[in-house]
Amino acid sequence: MSESDKTPAPAQNRKPKRRRRKPRRSQSQWDVKQFQVTPVAGKWRFHDFDLPVPLMRAIHALGFEYCTPIQAEALTHTLLGGDVVGKAQTGTGKTAAFLISILAYFLEEKAPDGQKPGAPRALIIAPTRELALQIEKDAKALARFTSLNVASVVGGMDYQKQRDQLSRKIDVLVATPGRLLDFHEKRDVDLTQTEVLVLDEADRMLSMGFIPDVKRIIQHTPKAEERQTFLFSATFSPDILNLARQWTHDATHVEIEASLENAANIDQRVYLVGDSDKQRLLINLLNQESMERVIVFGNRRDLVRNLDSSLRDAGINVAMLSGDVPQKARIDTLDRFRNGEVDVLVATDVAGRGIHIDDVSHVVNYTLPEDPEDYVHRIGRTGRAGAEGVSISFVGEEDAFALPGIESYIDAKLPCQHPPEGLL
Repeated sequence: MSESDKTPAPAQNRKPKRRRRKPRRSQSQWDVKQFQVTPVAGKWRFHDFDLPVPLMRAIHALGFEYCTPIQAEALTHTLLGGDVVGKAQTGTGKTAAFLISILAYFLEEKAPDGQKPGAPRALIIAPTRELALQIEKDAKALARFTSLNVASVVGGMDYQKQRDQLSRKIDVLVATPGRLLDFHEKRDVDLTQTEVLVLDEADRMLSMGFIPDVKRIIQHTPKAEERQTFLFSATFSPDILNLARQWTHDATHVEIEASLENAANIDQRVYLVGDSDKQRLLINLLNQESMERVIVFGNRRDLVRNLDSSLRDAGINVAMLSGDVPQKARIDTLDRFRNGEVDVLVATDVAGRGIHIDDVSHVVNYTLPEDPEDYVHRIGRTGRAGAEGVSISFVGEEDAFALPGIESYIDAKLPCQHPPEGLL
């Protein structure tokens, strides 16, 4: 069913989405003069968007100074009420782009009269629990100096605790599709008052089979012309563009190509090694090199499972992250890795996008990804925030075919060498 065929959501007490912005009012004792950022040609500062003071205070506290390209492009349109369809990889700042727009709007426009408990003003849909919780965390950080309420409903976590959250008024709700539909069917969530809808990582929702659920969710929100919609995807396939046309109204398309902005901080190495020698090389590498926090990427779940077992047998402090791992255990694993309780994380690409883990010293591509863009996502987990990082790719018989595509994609020749003596 298309949006035009669905039954219109009740429009009582709801205005059409905004088209002009009101002048900001001073809303706290903190003064934006405490946040000095030098103008730089070709760069947008957050000051240039005349954002509400509590939001600027949070941006200052988070250490943000200049907008990333996706933030500058998107905010130019979204702060005026426009829909945006954005192509951007993880790590480009797209999450802050849509959160800043939402929070600025809510600080400038009062909530509609008669807002019901469990009726979010903004709904953000993400494909995985990990990504949804990361967005919730970022939203709370940006909303810390406001009275706006942020909540999440995701699978694999305490159902009743989430239901209790829905018993009060919610400004921003972050959700995974399945759990949101569960609550909606039980009438714990009312989506008829949704003013802003965000669909994050739409390409992953498509590949994971969530689009039918997402369509059902959107049918319960106001019409596209009565809400503001942001759709973000790492790729613009024909299917994604078709969904964007259905779900947005007169949207601006913003494209930020996948790139390695932190490439200068990453020492990219390629070791030529037989497939049968990879495991021995990895174990020796982990034991001999100074590796503080390592992510090892593999292409398949069974491979990751076998690696986890082999590294464990070798006495390495390792944990596994893949689609086979229950969501609750996945979150616990990520927390332990972040806190330094786990030294090595063996993962499929489920951890490569949307997860922010600081201080990763090394990324090892045990197998090269089939999609060259995933190479960028993987090694971008290290060398962040000015730190030095190392990426090591094992190229065996099966990987040789993927290497030229990766080199073409990143427009660079990767230095191939045999492993240093003593590692094999």
